[in-house]
Amino acid sequence: AALWTLGQRESGTAQLEEAVRAYRRALKEWTRDRVPLDWAMTQNNLGTALRTLGERESGTARLEKAVGAYRLALKEWTRDRVPLDWAMTQNNLGAALWTLGQRESGTAQLEEAVRAYRRALEERTRDRVPLGWATTQNNLGTALRTLGARESGTARLEVAVRAFRRALEERTRDRVPYQWAYTQENLAILFVTFFEKTQDRAHLDTADGHVAGALEVYREMGADYDIGTAEALQARIARLRAGE
Repeated sequence: AALWTLGQRESGTAQLEEAVRAYRRALKEWTRDRVPLDWAMTQNNLGTALRTLGERESGTARLEKAVGAYRLALKEWTRDRVPLDWAMTQNNLGAALWTLGQRESGTAQLEEAVRAYRRALEERTRDRVPLGWATTQNNLGTALRTLGARESGTARLEVAVRAFRRALEERTRDRVPYQWAYTQENLAILFVTFFEKTQDRAHLDTADGHVAGALEVYREMGADYDIGTAEALQARIARLRAGE
């Protein structure tokens, strides 16, 4: 876990590669027969390390292995036995499937990501884990937005708006400013997608409002990478307004 945390903070992959090796070594002793719940925990952690590596690579091999590890974890981390761990792993599975779906032309992986997030929300409820619930609502909105962008209508996009707005009920600016800003930026991207489908310029105004709020927080926090993505989105909105 320490290696994965270090790897997340570094631009290279050496620590993440070592984390994968460490989890695989652990699985030689923490077998499913001997310690089923520890085995499941390690499979989940392995999946997350592989998913993080896969997000930094152009191919899909690591992401497919991450999906496999999460599915193995769910064989022992069942809903009846450990409902919140089951829900966390469903959320993680959704994230891996969404990343795969972004890289594929079809929608099967994206549809499965939506189903995984919805399963997670059956146990990851607002009353029980409000911020975990909000994270999964945000993730669900992102998967629905990606699906909606590939479809002719706007039905999925409308459901995505509701998911993001639910996330903001707990992801408030005072409580978790970065997460609030991240969801605001997601809403901005979503309303740009609405504009591209409908040519209704009111959607650009809505998008601009959301990204401006996100950018304000990113600047307060000195989040340079996020400042860059939000400024690029603002510039894209300006170009669309100008008819470019």
